[in-house]
Amino acid sequence: MVPGQTTATGPTRTVTTYTVGRFSGPVRPAVVSTTSRERFAERARARRALARRQVLLTGGGVAAAGALGWLLLLSPVLALDPEQVEVTGAGTVVAVDQVLAVVTEHDGTPLPRLDTVRLRDDVLEVPGVREARVVREWPRGLAVQLVSREPVAAVPEAAGPGGGAPGFVLLDQEGVQVGRADAAPEGMPVVDVPVGDERTLTAVLHVLEELPPDLLAQVAGVSAQTQDTVTMQLRDGPRVDWGSADETPLKAAVLAALRAAPTAAGASVYDVSAPRMPITR
Repeated sequence: MVPGQTTATGPTRTVTTYTVGRFSGPVRPAVVSTTSRERFAERARARRALARRQVLLTGGGVAAAGALGWLLLLSPVLALDPEQVEVTGAGTVVAVDQVLAVVTEHDGTPLPRLDTVRLRDDVLEVPGVREARVVREWPRGLAVQLVSREPVAAVPEAAGPGGGAPGFVLLDQEGVQVGRADAAPEGMPVVDVPVGDERTLTAVLHVLEELPPDLLAQVAGVSAQTQDTVTMQLRDGPRVDWGSADETPLKAAVLAALRAAPTAAGASVYDVSAPRMPITR
């Protein structure tokens, strides 16, 4: 502040005035370090480089996923080739060419897109197929594993197809017809049960299913009027009164012991319907 003039404002007051001046000297500019500018520029370049790498990686990932999807789902590299299909377990009643015909409908379908569950259901529609499993065999094949409905019994017909000569219906262990023959196949038991009696037929088939192979080979025929009166005729002559299908393994063991016992030699009837008290006659 600069003192000014003194001005009298009255007989007893003196006022002194001041003049305020603005500083007009040189102003020192702000100091910016050259090192700080370089660091800022370096960080900016690093951020741009990172952004470019992220864009490239994302684009590359999308392109790779697209290429993989095309390879697996659309290209012929993994397409099903019917010549590389293997069918096993057809047995004596399943026509392999019918199974192959079902599979060939999917010729050219890439294996990753092939609906094996639906294909299995289609294979089960082939006559004689009881169970089926379809397994992919990379890169272009399939393994079709079957369980066929093998006939275990021959049932006499009342009349042949179209009114022809009667023959025999061939049944599997579940009572499903798997074929027909003019004569009972050699070595297959002939079953005689009341027509339409499913319970009795089921009992007979259950007995045959559980028989040991060596005993089953000796059975020439099986008859039953009810599910509790199963009777078997053996090929060497004796009759076996079996009773119901209960305790079949025990009855088979008892029968084997009786036939091997000298005291039962020459018996014409073996009654094992009560296996703990067997009877021979």
